[in-house]
Amino acid sequence: MSVATSFAVAGDQLVVGGVPLDRLAARVGSTPFFAYDRAAITQRVGEVRAALGGQIAVKYAVKANPMPAVVQHLAGLVDALDVASAGEMQVALDTPMRAEGISFAGPGKTDDELAQAVAAGVLVELESAGEARRVVAAGEKVGVRPRVAVRVNPDFQVKGSGMRMGGGPQQFGVDSEAVPSLLAWLGTAGVELLGFHVFAGSQNLSADILREAQTRTVDLVLSLARHAPQPVRYVNVGGGFGIPYFEKDVPLDLDAVGSHLAGLVAERVEQELPSAQVVVELGRYLVGEAGLYVTRVVDRKESRGRTYLVVDGGMHHQLAASGNFGQVIRRNYPIAVGSRMGATQETVTVVGCLCTPLDLLGADVELPRADVGDLVVLFQAGAYGLTASPTAFLGHPQPVEVLV
Repeated sequence: MSVATSFAVAGDQLVVGGVPLDRLAARVGSTPFFAYDRAAITQRVGEVRAALGGQIAVKYAVKANPMPAVVQHLAGLVDALDVASAGEMQVALDTPMRAEGISFAGPGKTDDELAQAVAAGVLVELESAGEARRVVAAGEKVGVRPRVAVRVNPDFQVKGSGMRMGGGPQQFGVDSEAVPSLLAWLGTAGVELLGFHVFAGSQNLSADILREAQTRTVDLVLSLARHAPQPVRYVNVGGGFGIPYFEKDVPLDLDAVGSHLAGLVAERVEQELPSAQVVVELGRYLVGEAGLYVTRVVDRKESRGRTYLVVDGGMHHQLAASGNFGQVIRRNYPIAVGSRMGATQETVTVVGCLCTPLDLLGADVELPRADVGDLVVLFQAGAYGLTASPTAFLGHPQPVEVLV
């Protein structure tokens, strides 16, 4: 499939980070494993920066892939990191990224997590009025003035997003119509109020839809900024940039999205909010296409006219590829036999090692003829893979992760 072409092929071997797949498997020592291509991540960040121009900061959403080595690498490439738990916050704080460059978003932050964030100097993105009161209490407890921004639940929806996170009733953010009153209260609460975060949807491949969302986001932020008790210094416009997963997916026109946002910033934000740093927050788009899930064929069987490849991995490591993580109608992720690239094709069904029919990695896919010992590769595995999967299900070992 076309989405697999970002990885090189040498002879019949897929190459990851300059290393042939069979050699990489020997280096790792066991299958299954996840491999992330360091150069591909670096290249993607460079592409984003070029598309956005020099005035917009890039933030990495750690939840997409919190592997410490990946976060360490990205900390040297991006301007900021966003975390969604105290565990992710510790990973971020262990990188060279300064604490002031780390934000903490997500509903349900505990009092202990808020106290940790305030003590560290991390920016807390407030999801509710109740959380605002609790972060003020945390600041009083640890003796540090909290740094906060208001996450806004906009009054519009972003169509075409794989996951909607704004518009209508939401657990995310403060409803936009309730933000002015919260801002007034925060102005008296002894916090350092930096600005706003608006994130309405993820995994969008339409440049037109994303540009409309950017325009509406800037309109909303500028209207809310008039109620801010302190100069706005931080405007996180979210991201939502999608990557292709399926055969008919058309990759996002990054240049079209980036140039549109750069124009909005120059023509509107810089004029009305001269102290504000505009931030684009991306996770999947930076790491998703740089990752592979590699698993080994342990059995080949025929059942009433269908050929099955049974592998030693499965949905307990890569839930999304099984179709059980957000797909309404299951479609195959891009898949290959990484040790037999370009060979004669046959139709097979690839299944995992779990005792459930849900453990399906590729249904009726065209692959080179594979046998026991061959390496099957699932692409687009750099984001929401291992940590978004039920790894404890049926008690199989954890897979290794490597940054190559």
